[in-house]
Amino acid sequence: MDSVPLLAITGQVFSTSMGTDAFQEVDISGITMPITKHSFLVTKPEDIPATMAAAYHIATTGRPGPVLVDVTKDCQQASAPFIWPPKVDLPGYRPVMKAHGKQVQAAAQMLAEAERPVFYVGGGVVRSGASAELLELATLVGAPIVTTLMARGAFPDSNELNLGMPGMHGAVPAVLAIQESDLLISLGARFDDRVTGKPSEFAPLAKVIHVDIDPAEIGKIRAAEVPIVGDAKDVIIDLTAAFAEASKQTTPDYTAWWERLNLLRNQFPLGFTEPDDGLLSPQYVIQRIGEITGPEGIFAAGVGQHQMWSAQFIKHERPNSWLNSGGAGTMGYGLPAAMGAKVANPDRPVWAIDGDGCFQMTNQELATCTINKIPIKVAIINNSSLGMVRQWQTLFYDGRHSFTDLNTGHDTVMIPDFVKLGEAYGCLSIRVTKKEEIDPAIKLALETNDRPVVIDFVVSRDSMVWPMVPQGVGNSSVQYARDHAPEWEEE
Repeated sequence: MDSVPLLAITGQVFSTSMGTDAFQEVDISGITMPITKHSFLVTKPEDIPATMAAAYHIATTGRPGPVLVDVTKDCQQASAPFIWPPKVDLPGYRPVMKAHGKQVQAAAQMLAEAERPVFYVGGGVVRSGASAELLELATLVGAPIVTTLMARGAFPDSNELNLGMPGMHGAVPAVLAIQESDLLISLGARFDDRVTGKPSEFAPLAKVIHVDIDPAEIGKIRAAEVPIVGDAKDVIIDLTAAFAEASKQTTPDYTAWWERLNLLRNQFPLGFTEPDDGLLSPQYVIQRIGEITGPEGIFAAGVGQHQMWSAQFIKHERPNSWLNSGGAGTMGYGLPAAMGAKVANPDRPVWAIDGDGCFQMTNQELATCTINKIPIKVAIINNSSLGMVRQWQTLFYDGRHSFTDLNTGHDTVMIPDFVKLGEAYGCLSIRVTKKEEIDPAIKLALETNDRPVVIDFVVSRDSMVWPMVPQGVGNSSVQYARDHAPEWEEE
């Protein structure tokens, strides 16, 4: 779902034992069929080079995705001459990269004639390496942009055209801009339910231009007046040239549209209220991590409240600075993702921003970090609860908090004690409970590069993620942003 190019190599029992329920036999190719782009079963050693070449090619071309290669034990133990195929030829696999010219021209004309257009930017723009091209197109057009959770950093947050993140926990201007638009230009986005809310009420006034490298995504959720199959980077380049021509005949005027959007910006700025229980504000902690680290850092998040706050309160200025599990929403993603990012980018500061629930799912990888000298920084946003589920229980289940309260930070006995746990793994470990301790702890973490750092930020249990569009309703229902959060008050 997140278009991640991944090569998984798994071991299978002897080919002669397959189908007999042999010890540890699993039909891994069959089990993973719904979640892989393709899978191979290799039983002969001479087939390995060509299979690996094909697997890599499939995983990294077209819409990137995971490919599994299952290798039987007798194949692993045998030998054969190593012959690398000079060319990968896969009949039937022909991903479309270049869009049809007439479709691009139609999109450019529609964009030139629109009065309230919005660029709806998804993770496909990051995957295609199209951020610079998107900036050029957006600057030429002058229309607003919203960046999904997977596209944070694809377009600079500091750019005035960027309205922020749309969706369930998106910025009010971004959500309402889509709802009031007359043209939606979707670039590498798949109309995920966390963005659309109730699909029948999503962008009800808008025509749709849908650009995606995966033809299966186009029209899956929302019919497109102009469907364009192709690589986002190539399409954006072509669309920029086509719009430059189209706008000579029809000069768009977005003055009234920007007056409306700027009014929304002024009425609903991003903010938060300080907790009244004396504990730290999680939004402030995350905001300071972003500000002190700067835009050259890399931020990986788990899943839950801290994930949404990280998407909202860190200023994402460049692509590939934000790593996140969007489609499956996998708790425990943050720490191993940060670990991989640090190995790939040893000169950049890398943070894993995690919740106390998420952290306990993969914290054992701190051993890997210490042993292999991977000095990541881990910020545990410790509200002593499974925060996002607890928020839903508070709002929609009359405060019946079932199995979401933990004992990680607000009780005399901390189970576990994250500082002791981090020290046991060889990390510099710090606990922060006061506002004046936040900045020094972050700066110390950034200065420490001989081992991993774990900071246990003890934050308020009652802090919630706002705005919020409840599940199953249309995005125009942003009343939760108004009714429950005093920081979003109309002037």
